[in-house]
Amino acid sequence: MMDRKVFLVDDEPELRQALSRLLRAEGLDVEAFGSAPEFLARVDDRCVGCLVLDLNMPGASGLELQQQLAARGAQLGIVFLTGHGDIPTSVRAIKAGALDFLTKPVKRADLLRAVHVALVHALAQRDAAAAVAGLRSRYAQLTPREREVFTHVIAGKLNKVIAADLGTTEQTIKVHRARVMEKLDVGSVADLVRLAQQLGVSPVGG
Repeated sequence: MMDRKVFLVDDEPELRQALSRLLRAEGLDVEAFGSAPEFLARVDDRCVGCLVLDLNMPGASGLELQQQLAARGAQLGIVFLTGHGDIPTSVRAIKAGALDFLTKPVKRADLLRAVHVALVHALAQRDAAAAVAGLRSRYAQLTPREREVFTHVIAGKLNKVIAADLGTTEQTIKVHRARVMEKLDVGSVADLVRLAQQLGVSPVGG
């Protein structure tokens, strides 16, 4: 159920009930809230799932909630559902990361499709974040010298060139290079380059 979590934020009680019933009938775990502050007070930033969000609400608008969640790094796929949408607002929401912008009354098929896409997106975000966290953990195991060698290796330099640049022997560079590959659990320079891109590490001189 945790991977099929849907949060519903709308200030219309009847609509919240109707949408909750519809989504639960599809086997989804649903939590409904009447306002953005209520949602923020009760939902942990680490939650993963889909957020079906009304646009115009008292207290804080859907767009304002979207901004707050983005600032917190929340991993939620956002689907806007509103009776007062317009093209500029929908464009703004999509540019800010919303996955869909639906108008009321919404068709069942359209809502379920959007929720499914949002759930897949949120889970992919979670998995990507976990993968990067694992990479950062392995990168943290490198010594300062190994990190230095790393930046030279991903620049495409040969061991003898790196040795000359760092004022040491080629054999020493070979040892450092082997330790970098082992600690980062990669088998080729190409893998190292991809890992560096994920970590945001630039090659020396880059």
